[in-house]
Amino acid sequence: MSKVNIKPLADRVLVKPAPAEEKTAAGIIIPDTAKEKPQKGTVVAAGPGKKDEPITVKPGEIVLYGKYAGTEINIDGTDYLIMRESDILAII
Repeated sequence: MSKVNIKPLADRVLVKPAPAEEKTAAGIIIPDTAKEKPQKGTVVAAGPGKKDEPITVKPGEIVLYGKYAGTEINIDGTDYLIMRESDILAII
């Protein structure tokens, strides 16, 4: 995993989305126009949390998040999402 020079604040988390599925389980190739936004990604960086709510995810963990969660950002040509920890649904 590459080192990113961004430190999220408070309860925010920087996530690198997993690539969109290229094929279905049956082997059918999915065109770019039909690909869904991934809802899984890897935590790259996490803020310290709020005063009475420490952050529970750690860099390197794979998480599930809502379809429209977070704000898309591009750093050095790589796409990331920055979101609140509360937008993360589960750690897998």
